[in-house]
Amino acid sequence: MALSDLLYPDNPKRKQELIHLHQELLDCMSTNFCATNELVGVLNEHLGCTITPIEMRESSTVKENCEIIIQVMSEIQHQVQKIDSDMKEKLEPVLYQKLYDIKEPELEKIAIAQRVFSIIFGEATSTAAMVAIKLLGSNHLTLTVSKLISLLAQIGASVLGGVSITIIGLGLEMILHAILGAVERSQLVTAVRSYEKHLAEFKAASEKYQHAIHEVTSLVRQQVQ
Repeated sequence: MALSDLLYPDNPKRKQELIHLHQELLDCMSTNFCATNELVGVLNEHLGCTITPIEMRESSTVKENCEIIIQVMSEIQHQVQKIDSDMKEKLEPVLYQKLYDIKEPELEKIAIAQRVFSIIFGEATSTAAMVAIKLLGSNHLTLTVSKLISLLAQIGASVLGGVSITIIGLGLEMILHAILGAVERSQLVTAVRSYEKHLAEFKAASEKYQHAIHEVTSLVRQQVQ
């Protein structure tokens, strides 16, 4: 038993909590990587984007993996903004406004978007236009991406950020050393509470993000069948 456990008997329980929470965080991040790659695949295939898929790096820290997913999310945001700029530039103001009018039939919006893509690419599928309309009109996706980027940045900058994602397999003392440097009860309590706060917010935002992506990708699958 470590000396710290003799001095603070409840530390072993805190250690287990930290490891459990850390694993939950990593599982959530892994799911977000998969969902993001699913959306990247749709953008690359149907909208002519060239976004590189991402993968979690097991040899890297939580912060470094947060930065990987933030970078590709920012690129997705950039591509959506570019689509909007193209629409605004090539459409008459009345038609452009129709794209954002909730009362306008979606089929009409898709036809408008397809007209613009035909100018840009020489030809365009209705699937490409549908994806564009879904992305432009999805405040849900836009807001969840922004929220998730903010939370990932917070996690990366927190005490959790410097922890390697493979630390779990190295034992209890290693994860504590990586997180705290020195094991004291007050620090353990603070670390657990920090994990719990970040994880609760992160899981909620991640579920919304994954759902928003699923809405887009499921429509694409239906369209191409």
